[in-house]
Amino acid sequence: MKKAKFTVMSVVGARPNFMKVAPIHRAFNDYGDIVDHKIVHTGQHYDAEMSDAFFADLDMPQPDYFLGAGSASHAVQTAKIMVEFEKILMSARPDLIIVVGDVNSTIACSLTAVKMGIKVAHVEGGLRSFDRSMPEEINRMATDAICDYCFITEQSALENLTKQAFPADRIFFVGNTMIDSLHYASDKAKRSGIVSRLNLVPDRFVLLTIHRPSNVDGAEQLGMLLDIFEEMSADTDLVFPIHPRTRKNLEKFGLADRAGSIAGLELINPLGYIEFLALMQACSFVMTDSGGIQEETTALKKPCITLRTSTERPATCEIGTNIMADPDYESIRNALSELKIRSWGHAKIPRLWDGAAAGRIAEIIVNKIL
Repeated sequence: MKKAKFTVMSVVGARPNFMKVAPIHRAFNDYGDIVDHKIVHTGQHYDAEMSDAFFADLDMPQPDYFLGAGSASHAVQTAKIMVEFEKILMSARPDLIIVVGDVNSTIACSLTAVKMGIKVAHVEGGLRSFDRSMPEEINRMATDAICDYCFITEQSALENLTKQAFPADRIFFVGNTMIDSLHYASDKAKRSGIVSRLNLVPDRFVLLTIHRPSNVDGAEQLGMLLDIFEEMSADTDLVFPIHPRTRKNLEKFGLADRAGSIAGLELINPLGYIEFLALMQACSFVMTDSGGIQEETTALKKPCITLRTSTERPATCEIGTNIMADPDYESIRNALSELKIRSWGHAKIPRLWDGAAAGRIAEIIVNKIL
């Protein structure tokens, strides 16, 4: 006999996790008599002002639990999350843990729960870049190796999990909850006013986001990127909401003054979700090294150049608007040239990226898992 009410606990650790969990929380509102949905914020990436902005932007309640992990080495951060999360599990004894994405919080909470006999569902399971130098790839592989259920976003994930011999009856092709949030916030973003406040002309500026260690932790690499931005700024305005890591390294390597002197390059503080989405909607294209932005630009049918050697989201390149560019001068220049001449009429939005993924997840959990 089923329990009268089940406790499902979703874990967020970094800002992209918020966009994936917020629609899941709303979807569980339809099952309030069956499911008590709790949110755990590990504090892996935490800035009080930014976190509050993201929660407000996504109409997301404040977390039920906050672990306060903070920044540290991978080992220290993962260990701290595990220790604190174990305390919550011992007290709350949830029926199911939902982890999303590929951050340290994802594997830390999965490992803790599984060892306590608590089932784990991985939302965005099965994605692979096949680049083991990326910490996120290790987190993805390890989480999928131990979790009980995978909710997947694209065909490549199904193929990867099948090769891994993951049980087929525990794989659910549901779509992409990050795109749910994009749909949910789209109108609010269009009304945000940030484009006019920054004196930008729609479709006449480029949006930049660069933060990965491989791109910003070396003086030569960061300097090369500034060379690219300087060349680009001769033809278009550039808007760069600058990640704290990137800003810190510009100062560390003595490049801050140079970056600030590039005409047409607007360095601004990190943005909340609504304002960043507004800039994505209005820009001519995005240049990034992010994971999720590859998906969001594909959903918006907005061209994107991704400065990485691999992607765990191949659908964004195969049918979407994403161009991969090795993060070196010649490759980036070639990608910029390709973007100018490529026709985007072929671009499609992947299957089930329709804004309803979270509803499918909640329905499956209530009717097939709990």
